Amino acid sequence: MSLRVLPMRRRNDEGFSTITGAAVIAALASVLVGVLYVGVAVVARHRAQSAADLGALAAASAHVLGDDGCAAAKELLASADGRPRITSCTVDGQDVVLRVAVSVRLGGLGVRDAVAAARAGPVEE
Repeated sequence: MSLRVLPMRRRNDEGFSTITGAAVIAALASVLVGVLYVGVAVVARHRAQSAADLGALAAASAHVLGDDGCAAAKELLASADGRPRITSCTVDGQDVVLRVAVSVRLGGLGVRDAVAAARAGPVEE
């Protein structure tokens, strides 16, 4: 039994760095897009919280004065930047609980809502 030795072929590594570099750039671009989407979502969440806080304060002020607090919050937020929507407004004693949603576009993930809630009322002593 004789062993037959196959001739070794020399491997050519030309182009390997180009393909590796392109893969690294694609991975970095994907991470960057993900970070941008997270940033947009965080900003929308902060806008929703600010709108909820402001709306709840307006609603509580109107409610203490005997007016419809939820209508006051709706009127105030109608002119707010970012178009926040009131998803619920409830009166709990002298407090007003307001839930707000702000739509945010997340590219391929579609349009989602950033939601927040706030409670406001007179200080108990």
